[in-house]
Amino acid sequence: MSLDPRIWGKSAGLGKEARDAGLALPLVCHLLDTAAVAEVIWDQLLTVHQRSFVTNALEVTDKQARTFAAFWAGLHDIGKIRVPFQLHEDGPEGRREQLAGEPGYAADIEAKHDMQSHEAAAHWWLLGAFKEVGYPSSQLRPQARLSHAVAQLLGGHGGRFHPTVPDKKSRCPLALHPGLGAGAWEEQRRIHFDEVRRVVGATAVPHGRLTPMATVVLAGVVTLADWLASIEEGIRDRLREDGWAGSPDDLDSYWRVARAAAPGLLQRTDLLGTGFRPPPEPPGVVEEAGLGASMAGQVPDLVSTHGPGMVVVTAPPSAERTEAALGAAAVLGHAAGARGLFYALPTGSAADGHMAQVNEFAAGALAGPWQSLLLHSSSRLKPAEATEGWALANVAEGVSVSEPGEEWVPTANSWLNSYDRALLAAVGTGTVDELLQAVMPVKFNVMRLFALSGKVVVLDEVHARGAWGQRLMPRFLEWAAALRIPVVLATTAADASVDAMLAAYRRGAGGGREPVMQPRRSPGWSFVGAGSGGWRLPRQPAVAARASTLGITVVDGAPYDELQAALAPIAAAGRGRAVVYRATPAEAIRTFHQLMRCLPVLDVTVVHEQMSNKDRWDRLAACGRDFAPGKGAPGPSVLVTTAMLQHVRGLCFDLVVSGPAPLADLMARAAQSVGDRPRLSVLRADSASERDDAALLCRTGLLLGSGMTVALPEELPSLLDEVYAEELVDNLGSFAARELQQLDNRRRVDKRRFGGTAGWLAVPGPCELDGDLGLLSRGHPGAEPDLLSSVLGEELVHVVCGYPGRNQQGDAVTLLADDVPMHRTVRDRKRRTKQIPLPGRIVSSLIPVPKRLVEGMTGDANDAWRKMPALANVLLLKLREEDGEWVYTTPNHRFRMTEHGLTIDQLS
Repeated sequence: MSLDPRIWGKSAGLGKEARDAGLALPLVCHLLDTAAVAEVIWDQLLTVHQRSFVTNALEVTDKQARTFAAFWAGLHDIGKIRVPFQLHEDGPEGRREQLAGEPGYAADIEAKHDMQSHEAAAHWWLLGAFKEVGYPSSQLRPQARLSHAVAQLLGGHGGRFHPTVPDKKSRCPLALHPGLGAGAWEEQRRIHFDEVRRVVGATAVPHGRLTPMATVVLAGVVTLADWLASIEEGIRDRLREDGWAGSPDDLDSYWRVARAAAPGLLQRTDLLGTGFRPPPEPPGVVEEAGLGASMAGQVPDLVSTHGPGMVVVTAPPSAERTEAALGAAAVLGHAAGARGLFYALPTGSAADGHMAQVNEFAAGALAGPWQSLLLHSSSRLKPAEATEGWALANVAEGVSVSEPGEEWVPTANSWLNSYDRALLAAVGTGTVDELLQAVMPVKFNVMRLFALSGKVVVLDEVHARGAWGQRLMPRFLEWAAALRIPVVLATTAADASVDAMLAAYRRGAGGGREPVMQPRRSPGWSFVGAGSGGWRLPRQPAVAARASTLGITVVDGAPYDELQAALAPIAAAGRGRAVVYRATPAEAIRTFHQLMRCLPVLDVTVVHEQMSNKDRWDRLAACGRDFAPGKGAPGPSVLVTTAMLQHVRGLCFDLVVSGPAPLADLMARAAQSVGDRPRLSVLRADSASERDDAALLCRTGLLLGSGMTVALPEELPSLLDEVYAEELVDNLGSFAARELQQLDNRRRVDKRRFGGTAGWLAVPGPCELDGDLGLLSRGHPGAEPDLLSSVLGEELVHVVCGYPGRNQQGDAVTLLADDVPMHRTVRDRKRRTKQIPLPGRIVSSLIPVPKRLVEGMTGDANDAWRKMPALANVLLLKLREEDGEWVYTTPNHRFRMTEHGLTIDQLS
């Protein structure tokens, strides 16, 4: 029997003409396309470290490993040779009838309704196929041998690995999964297997084992090759004419076509040609060096001696700390042959504020082309917000109303702008959640590890993620060390959680398990080599970054009265700058109006998370100008905001005012007060965020009392430890002590529950995997979206507010603010009008809101929106005017939109 070219692999999205003609890409062509792309990925994208993981695991040469990677990638979709897939009603026109009408492809009703996925089918069938050609196997522990490991790896190309198949079940997969089909179905699987193997040239048999690190690299190569080979535009170019026979000569000829096309597919992703430039020559070590000079003088020598690894920096947030961390990243990146950087922060707003500095660093440190993405749950159009195009789409001047900055749209709708692919970009600035998902059993978690395995990772204040992050981050760092990912960890103060992260990286690198402690002095730093796990404590900085005395005042009066009293001296003096932190966007807007009414001499600005993208970015940019060190308006200025701003750098105030918050958050906000005597005023009677821990709020209040002074940075570590001390209860009365003990007990229970659940939810470490890739994707009955949201922070969606209006022809349409049209009208061939969205206008008006508030809402966006990656999940709220306000009402909530943002009131 010869290969049947009617066995199809791709048909959707190939165009109306192809669909009407019943044309589809033969499966064997897609398999060869994927194999050809895998070769290019191996040659042009993988780092030396990534390739070495595979060659060492398989015990083969680089050339042989490349061939095996291409061969295995070329088998990924062999599970599509099964009854339900080939005879699916949505397949190519007439193909089902052709195959079903032949005796060899006969199938009963049970086979047609088999629910096994084509990915799982590949896993089950390839296990036996690899055994037959001599791949090592085992009856007792099949997951430990290569035949099962490769089959399981290929079965996971859809983002999830399937459970281990016991040897007994693998002997007759058709008995459990009749959809595989017998007769011609089995013969075609074998022919496709043999022909791909022959064409690619993978006739040799490897005898090594897949290590966890080799698995990550090969899974990434296979998945990325499949994604690229599936780009519809490229498939249309490679469609075979009707009558193509799929003979050996035809396949050899097609292999040449596929190899010629493969480099172009990878080049269109903007992933190639990026690397770190050689860092400048290090200066000599200065005896009285500060943090930056100490690291610049010693990190290169440590890396030269011990190879890349992890640098841990403890110092107060400052431009110097960020520059020192990025400088270390440049040295580590060049030594590791890394091709990019991911800079992780605790919040989306902090990522927004850091992006410009990260991009400036990339421009000087990286050679070759690079694309920068903003990655966090509230970022929309991730690449657009990181590129010049996004700036063009959001400037206040220079963009005509008729053509409002659509320049970035090709980038926004590019192949790389995808939730699962975004981490592949050379430069990323985002939240730590993007890393934590790599060690949670979510779809394509291993693809995240693969994307990061070619980068340097900078972790900035990741301890701010709380119990979840403190349990999951050590697991990520174990994987990072095993994959030789250079890491820079920057944190305000060293504590037990930082020690745990240091130990985790050492453990993943194969170092000892004896405890090590990050220096408690500030500033300080240490180094762990990824090659051996050896810990080094270099000569520490002798000069503090910025010595000051923080004055904390705690007031008990009515919150707004106390706020007005705190700001009155600034108003009276006619100069000075203050920031006021509020618990919610609604409270921020309310405070803004109160200050405008009661202290009209103040120049008051409000910025919060529930503003449109354009307004929020414009106001953040203005804050960067007005509240930068040594800059700003000469008059008295006040910024009213929410917790979104507490990790944003480069903002300087004479006074910080906040409601109750955990001590770590208050200290992050106080870091924005400048001078030798920075000031923080805490409004004890004010409302706190509902997401803050009640015990920590109580302990912070007790520790601060009516106020204190703190010598920075020397006393900050001990103060952060003191808030957790058991002795804090000793000086309380019996009732207060009992109340705090109850809150502490609740916090301990929650911490254990969260920590236990995080440990239960985290994937195994590289030393615990034991060959079973299914453990990386294991499902948990309790791992529902609500649980994942509690791990990763509240999930956000994006809405855009529409206003009723009329176009130039007088037709009723929905407009954006300021009567800006959100669609353009076009006519198709039949002269019918269609409304096509203008992303440059719509995206600048998007507003992030908690998903729970819009659960079940479908919005009013049309199909054209759904076909654009930039707008696919956007909800359109058509507002109506009521009593002079623009509102949108659901059974449970009332949305109100003003020039100062969106507020959401609960109705029931």
